[in-house]
Amino acid sequence: MEFLRFFCYASIILSISACLFPIMVNSVGINYGQIANNLPTPENVVPLVKSIGATKVKLYDADPRVLSAFANTGVEFIVGLGNEYLDKMRDPNKAQAWVQQNVQAHLPATKITCIFVGNEVLTFNDTSLSDNLLPAMQSVHTALVNLGLDKQVTVTTAHSLAILQTSYPPSAGAFREDLIDCLGETLSFHQKTGSPFLINAYPYFAYKGNPKQIPLDFVLFQPNQGVIDPGTNLHYDNMLYAQIDAVYSALASLGYKKLPVHISETGWPSKGDEDEVGATSDNAKKYNGNLIKLMAKKTGTPMRPNSDLNIYVFALFNENMKPGPTSERNYGLFKPDGTPAYHLGISNINVVGSNTTAAGGIGNAVRTPSSPTSSSTGYLSISSATERYQIVGHVLLASLLLTKTLV
Repeated sequence: MEFLRFFCYASIILSISACLFPIMVNSVGINYGQIANNLPTPENVVPLVKSIGATKVKLYDADPRVLSAFANTGVEFIVGLGNEYLDKMRDPNKAQAWVQQNVQAHLPATKITCIFVGNEVLTFNDTSLSDNLLPAMQSVHTALVNLGLDKQVTVTTAHSLAILQTSYPPSAGAFREDLIDCLGETLSFHQKTGSPFLINAYPYFAYKGNPKQIPLDFVLFQPNQGVIDPGTNLHYDNMLYAQIDAVYSALASLGYKKLPVHISETGWPSKGDEDEVGATSDNAKKYNGNLIKLMAKKTGTPMRPNSDLNIYVFALFNENMKPGPTSERNYGLFKPDGTPAYHLGISNINVVGSNTTAAGGIGNAVRTPSSPTSSSTGYLSISSATERYQIVGHVLLASLLLTKTLV
C-alpha cells in the first residue's frame, strides 16, 4: 500500500513540476551513489530523479536493479567500472563478458551512453592502477566494437582536478608534467573513439582551504565583482567556470582543443565537522541551486560560450556509510526518505519535499542492504582525493584569489 501510495503522489509531483519548471528538462545530470544501507528502492528513485528535471544519471557501477528500474524512461546513463576492476578488464574476454552482462543486456530499454573505467586513477599515485587504466579502457571499447555497440556507447575515465599543475589564470591551465605521457595516450584514445574527457571539480575544497582569502560569493555563483584573466581579458564571476576553462586550456596545450569536457562531479556538502568551513545547508542550497539555474540557461563558460555544459551534480542522496569526515555523508540533494536535504529555491524540488512528506516520505519502500552496493575505490571518499591537491602542491585555483586582486 505504501509503495502504491508513493507512486500516486509521485505522479502528481511530476505533473506539477513539468508545469512549473519546463526549462529544466534535459539540463541536469545527477550522480547516484549507493554507499548506504537506508536508500529507497531504485523504482522509487525514478520519480525523484525526474522531479529535479534530471535526464542524465551517473552510476558508480552497473547495478542491474537501477538499470532495470529506469528502463523506458528516456534517462541517459553513464555506468562505472570501479578501480578494483582495472586489472581484470585488461583481459579482452573478461571485458566483453562484462559489457554483455552489464550493458548489452539492458539496451535498448535503458539508455546507456557511456562507460567510465576507473575514477580519479591518475591522482592516486598508484602505478598498479595507472598502468592498467588505458589497457582496460581499450579492452572495454574493443568489446563494444565486437558487439556493435561502439556507435552508441563511449568509453572514458573520470579525473580529479589534481591532474592540473596550473589552474590560474584559466588561460594558463596545464597538466602535471609527470602525468603528461600517460594523459597523452589517454587523450589520443578519446580523440579516436569520440569519448568525452571527464573531470571532477569541487570549488568547495578551494574555499575550505582558504576561507579568509576566497570570497564565498565567488564559489557559490552569487553576485560578485569576479576576476579578469590577464591572458584573455575574459571575466569570471564563479570558480567552477574558471576551473573548467583551465581544463580546456590544458587540453589545448597538448593539441586537443576540440575534445569535449564533461564535469562528472561537482557539489557542496550540507553538513560537516567543525573544521570543515563552509559545509552548511545554506551554502549547499546556494551552490547547487544556482548551478542548476545556470545550467538551465544553456550557456557555456567564458572561454567556450557556445559549448554545452554537461555537468553531473553530486549527489542524489546523503550516503550514511561513506568513510571520512562528516561532509562525505552529506552531499545529497535528498535524504534517504525522499525529502529534500534542503530546499534549493527551485519550485519542483520544493514540491517534491511537501508532497513526499505528506505521503510519509518513501516509507516502507526503503531497502536495507547489509553493505553498500558500490565500492569503487575512487568513489569511497571525495575528500581523500581532493585533499591530495595540497599534499602534492598542485594549484586548485585557490591561488586565484590569493595572488590576484578582485576587479
